[in-house]
Amino acid sequence: AYGASGSRYQEEKRVVLNKNIGPLISTDMTRCIQCTRCVRFLKEVGGMMELGLINRGEHAEITAYVDKSVDSELSGNIIDLCPVGALTNKPFRYSARSWELTRRPAIAAHDGLGSQIEVHVKDNRVMRVLPREKESINECWLSDRDRYSYEGLNSSERLTKPMIRRGKVYQEVDWQTALEFTVTKLQGILEKDPNQLGVLLKTNCTMEEGYLAKKLTKGLACGNIDHRLRRSDYRLDGRFHGSSWMGCNISDVDQMDRFLIVGSNLRNEHPLLAHRVRTAVKNGARMTLVNPMDDDQLIPAFHKVITSMDDMVFALAKILKAVSGLQRLSLCLPKSLNDLLTSIEVDAQSQEIAETLAGLGKDFDLVSPKSVVWLGNIAQHHQRYSELYSLCEAIASLCGATFGVLSEGANRVGLDLARVLPSRGALNAKTMFEQPRKAYLLMNVEPELDCANPALAQAALKQAEFVVALTPFKSEALAQADVLLPIAPFTETSGTFMSMEGRVQSFAACVRPLGETRPGWKVLRVLANMLGVNGFDYESSEQVKDEIFGGEKPSKVVWNRLNNNLTQLSEVTIANKIKKLQRLGEVPAFMVDNVVRRAVSLQKTKKAQQVFASMHPNLMKKLKLQAGDLALVSQGNQSAKLPVQPDNGLPENTVRVPAGRPETVMLGDMMGEIEVSKA
Repeated sequence: AYGASGSRYQEEKRVVLNKNIGPLISTDMTRCIQCTRCVRFLKEVGGMMELGLINRGEHAEITAYVDKSVDSELSGNIIDLCPVGALTNKPFRYSARSWELTRRPAIAAHDGLGSQIEVHVKDNRVMRVLPREKESINECWLSDRDRYSYEGLNSSERLTKPMIRRGKVYQEVDWQTALEFTVTKLQGILEKDPNQLGVLLKTNCTMEEGYLAKKLTKGLACGNIDHRLRRSDYRLDGRFHGSSWMGCNISDVDQMDRFLIVGSNLRNEHPLLAHRVRTAVKNGARMTLVNPMDDDQLIPAFHKVITSMDDMVFALAKILKAVSGLQRLSLCLPKSLNDLLTSIEVDAQSQEIAETLAGLGKDFDLVSPKSVVWLGNIAQHHQRYSELYSLCEAIASLCGATFGVLSEGANRVGLDLARVLPSRGALNAKTMFEQPRKAYLLMNVEPELDCANPALAQAALKQAEFVVALTPFKSEALAQADVLLPIAPFTETSGTFMSMEGRVQSFAACVRPLGETRPGWKVLRVLANMLGVNGFDYESSEQVKDEIFGGEKPSKVVWNRLNNNLTQLSEVTIANKIKKLQRLGEVPAFMVDNVVRRAVSLQKTKKAQQVFASMHPNLMKKLKLQAGDLALVSQGNQSAKLPVQPDNGLPENTVRVPAGRPETVMLGDMMGEIEVSKA
């Protein structure tokens, strides 16, 4: 044979076994050059050291802790950082070559940050998602939820043809038949009483979809429309000067000096915002948390107030009194609040928190600190949200701090600004279920998983004469729907999202709609025309957007409408100690909407594993329960059996039972009273 038959390479060849570090990241560690980028990212940006370099010299290798996986909510970024391909995207691996992919810009659709993403497409199918660099929003990072949720777009549950329920069986029909059936049923109910219609949307609907749904509802002489499905307290309706938002630019967060964050599991709700807060704290900022649980946010907290759901109001009232007592910050408060504060005694911790926010005290030298007060998702779902909001606004006002609300969903601020809210005197989402309507129109909603009280929602839909669901998916959660109309998810439609900082971001479709799926705004346009509602002669989503903003530049309209101030603060009461157990029912990070719920790899992660009823060890002892025991958790006439898990970070009267999970859909209010006994 021609040429040498043996290799001149005399050294021992280096081979490193691959590690299983979870369902999201694939390893090929023989390629690794020990640059330690992944180690440093997880420690310095992610906040938790989950990888490390062991051994020395030729035997050095990157590995996770023994029997541990990489569970950071930002873990996918180490794939982008790896210079040699030792870490790769496990769901995407071997599915396509990079040169076969078409790259299209889009906006992430699962939290209020508005991260800019690049969608990679092959054969009209989304193959993977990467971050686009945008320093003022997501920098060059992306949360795992936004990176891997695309798997849900290709789910086997995708609805590709309209369906009508005949008895207990759904039958596929053409669009004309489905629309005519829908219009006939709706007209029969609306002719008798237009107020018998209830329209519900999810916060990942585009502004165009929300605006047309509102316009259609109004054209049918009905005002019952809402997108705040997980809200329990609506007492602030009609009291806002404008639409609530986060109160500052995202790019300003890491320059803040003081944070007061109320009712938020920040890492799960807004992973990249948590990263910016972490950066600010590294630079010397002080963070105070007021929460019903003591989860590790991977951010050093200067103060923590861990208290029961109901006592959160009392904790904020003490902070407010302490702030109002600071001579430099004395300001007039409403009489109702002043009367309340006279009966409250300030403890040492509340006094320290007040001085921290104001930049006073012996340990601080800031004359006028940049402070921010935020309400998170847990606070927004709280049964006394209006009181929490009023107290936080008063605290921020006295301290000269920025006040804001961290939005749930990709487009909550946009739907607020488009007035996708009940008209004066009409019904909100909660009341639509408490006073059941004869007809419901659902858009991107899975009632069992998206509502504050799934048991109440299911009961209302079950008794309705007609339910039409505009949805990308067919599932058990929509079993009460009479008609299923397939609409496009965010990668298959054009539209506009508004982030929680008020940034308007429009996007085009990345792929063609699957099967006979249609963009939601087009379905609403056709429904309106068939129902005889005027003013729906749109040719594109851009025309709808222009109408929303009155033909003006969006940024000009937005800044005129965003305002967190109330015309009147809510009445605040300090209740007696509640003896009953309270449920903390936050929504898991990977169950927030219908697309994420179907992302197979995300559902294999540690965060999406078995559901527990978590409680303080002292409560477990009182109820004669041990770790791993099955507990019967009940709300009203509904109950579920869940394994018990101890959690020292919970108050003793709080039971943590997650909402938005199939295992708990039979229960009641996600933040209501709960009973627990041994199963």
